[in-house]
Amino acid sequence: MVRIGAASLAVPVLLASFLALCGQRAALADEVVADLSEHLIAITTGFTGTEVTLFGAVDAPGDVAVVVRGPSEATTVRLKERVAGIWINTRSLTFEQVPGFYSVAVNRPVDDIAPATVLARHAIGLEHLIFGLASEVPPMVTEDGRTMSEDETEALFRAALIRNMQARELYVPEEQTVSFLGDTLFRARVVFPSSVPTGQYTVSVYLIRGGEIVSAQTTPLVVSKIGFGAAVFDFANRFPPLYGLAAIAIAVFAGWLASVAFRRR
Repeated sequence: MVRIGAASLAVPVLLASFLALCGQRAALADEVVADLSEHLIAITTGFTGTEVTLFGAVDAPGDVAVVVRGPSEATTVRLKERVAGIWINTRSLTFEQVPGFYSVAVNRPVDDIAPATVLARHAIGLEHLIFGLASEVPPMVTEDGRTMSEDETEALFRAALIRNMQARELYVPEEQTVSFLGDTLFRARVVFPSSVPTGQYTVSVYLIRGGEIVSAQTTPLVVSKIGFGAAVFDFANRFPPLYGLAAIAIAVFAGWLASVAFRRR
């Protein structure tokens, strides 16, 4: 179930108030102006996901691509193999600068708006998302005994990483839609699942003409825990030994309380 914020429902009103500014700035050549319906996603105990709307304007008709990236971190992908009848991790590869969330929205198929070199330069589309390597590429052998090249092995682990992120709904597998309202105004929806990681996000909007990016704008978005759950999370990360002792004490007390209740019965 996705919760739609009130700010998202008020997009027509926001667009109307935003139109004057867009009109002034879009009068300049090759200009794109965009903003979000909200810049903070607050995660509470009952958070089930949410939706944010991006809206904006361009100075003249063109293609628009919206790329949403979550905070990046190193991620290890492990390969399991059957050894002596038991499935165990045998090889691994660690990638760096892996976005914790990734989504793309375009007004038409991404491969039709720009050549692959341009898309790869700006990481527009999952197939153009590039990760750095933080560990050595392990040796791999195919079923017919052929030794795989490092590029082949890296591609194998990369595909597994993307599949894992898609299974967790953190990488949107299909391109989302940028809808134009006339020739210059546009909007796009970004849906965040309940498992969305906290941190600083970037929402990049690209204006593309003739297969080239002629204008771009990046807007920040913050996903943060709030309330009691956030306080517990912060305490656990700042004081892990105390958090562990407190958890043990609570568990012991709960067990003692339950035993007393059963004895009275």
